[in-house]
Amino acid sequence: MQKRILIVEDEASIRDMVAFALRKAGMEPVHAADARAAQLAMAEQVPDLILLDWMLPGMSGLDLARRLRKEDLTREVPIIMLTARGEEMDRVNGLEAGVDDYVIKPFSTRELLARIRAVLRRSQGDDGTGMVEIGGLRIDGPAHRVFAGDQAVPIGPTEYRLLYFFMTHAERVYSRTQLLDHVWGGSVYVEERTVDVHIRRLRKTLEPWQFDRMVQTVRGTGYRFSASF
Repeated sequence: MQKRILIVEDEASIRDMVAFALRKAGMEPVHAADARAAQLAMAEQVPDLILLDWMLPGMSGLDLARRLRKEDLTREVPIIMLTARGEEMDRVNGLEAGVDDYVIKPFSTRELLARIRAVLRRSQGDDGTGMVEIGGLRIDGPAHRVFAGDQAVPIGPTEYRLLYFFMTHAERVYSRTQLLDHVWGGSVYVEERTVDVHIRRLRKTLEPWQFDRMVQTVRGTGYRFSASF
């Protein structure tokens, strides 16, 4: 099935270039010049992935990403940020806002398509298809949902994959590199620092039910998921 990609970019030349590349790759591009137009497009039909420019008129791409991650309709839609801001702190801020990957301007359409395919593979991977329960925290793989007791836990796509891996490999310690290989598929586009950001986001997601304590840091080695704390 053709993937629907929402391009949120205020520069028409970049929108047109990206849209052309997406159509050639067999994907369906949808245009939006600002956050308001993007929200209207998503209300009409939720895309499979969002390409989001950081510097938008009105609401910034970073603020829009935060808003999308809070809404049920768009919480699980993968987001790739398009930005000229390549500093580490900028990337961390984007990841903490819920962005799944970064493409630094100027970029080639070949690189962009590779990242889109990688993020789509990660968000629609084979993991998360079983039923797992540890200490009152439960994953319903077929429904792609997480429950704390009887309460549904709102969770983003990357945190879901990370939690599923942890819960199916409980009590074992994994380094950042190993987590990248298992959860992100060893993508060359993802940095080790990304793991730390998503660990923080996963803990914040689980904190209201006090399950954040299950995600444990093993000093000098990596992370472990354990019901013993």
